[in-house]
Amino acid sequence: MKVLSKIYLAIVLMFLYIPIFVLIVFSFNTTKSRTVMSGFTFEWYEKLFRNDIIMSSLMNTIIIAVLASIAATILGTAAAIGINSMKKLPRAVVLNVTNFPIINPEIVTGVSLMLLFVFFAARMNVEFGFATLLIAHITFDVPYVILNVMPKFRQMDPFLYEAAQDLGCSPVKAFFKVVLPEIMPGVVSGFLMSFTFSLDDFIISYFTSGSSTQTLPVTIYSMTRRKVSPEINALSTIIFLVVVVVLIVKNIIERRSEAKKGMPIKGEKA
Repeated sequence: MKVLSKIYLAIVLMFLYIPIFVLIVFSFNTTKSRTVMSGFTFEWYEKLFRNDIIMSSLMNTIIIAVLASIAATILGTAAAIGINSMKKLPRAVVLNVTNFPIINPEIVTGVSLMLLFVFFAARMNVEFGFATLLIAHITFDVPYVILNVMPKFRQMDPFLYEAAQDLGCSPVKAFFKVVLPEIMPGVVSGFLMSFTFSLDDFIISYFTSGSSTQTLPVTIYSMTRRKVSPEINALSTIIFLVVVVVLIVKNIIERRSEAKKGMPIKGEKA
């Protein structure tokens, strides 16, 4: 049975990662062929970094991802603090409401936000662009921060905050000295997850971006509609590596947090 499970896992991993591996290999191809590897070159990476349209979209993507992640982390952490202080029934209701955008199809979220911005554009002279894109990214990032922070509150001793106040800390000081360090792994994980989702989001960005401000996935989509260039392979390779690095950092932070608290790490015996 163990052999069959390993074979099944290997097949699933091959199905997921072989296309990405092929994309990475052909990003170094000397020709534009997508079937024959003619030689090794960094030419497409050089052309990629000289492409003003792609570089502009990349800068927009990074700026929006960073700003949206920071804003979502602050809002999501504050929301998690408020939700944690609620009674059992209201807390369950609010958590279900905040988790709904996660399971909601992105196209529904994208169209809904687009219609909302159109409504305000007709009445307040709001144009589609950087602001609408940033608001949209913050909107779908906040639930992921709440999802990461809430478990840390459940793991924390609920009397630590009161004990810190009994020892002379003000409510604000007690929060920063006691509560924040306890939930920090969840805050960091929420930030990294928000950054990852903002970095590669396409559907919501497609509906909420204007002609003046486009993210990298939207630009790539526009390029593939005409002709697939090896520059896209190079760009996709870079995005894939960035996302992998972010996920590795997230896992390292979680493992260190669990190790400090003496909790068994997933995959290891307690």
